[in-house]
Amino acid sequence: MDTATSLAPVQHRLLHLLDELIRHDGYGSLRIDVRLLKRGQKEVILDCGKQHRFVVDVPAAAGKDASA
Repeated sequence: MDTATSLAPVQHRLLHLLDELIRHDGYGSLRIDVRLLKRGQKEVILDCGKQHRFVVDVPAAAGKDASA
């Protein structure tokens, strides 16, 4: 599974939650936490009243500075 495929559900949920917050008649908050996992993966947690958890694959070079 490539990175774009594993990120698609996260991006879709993030945009959906943002749309809900903007349409909501009141206030709200959205928090994003990213945690390192083993085997080249990260856990992305979107917290907006409920927590939505995703595990995404990360390419090996993503953690390194591209300018170095």
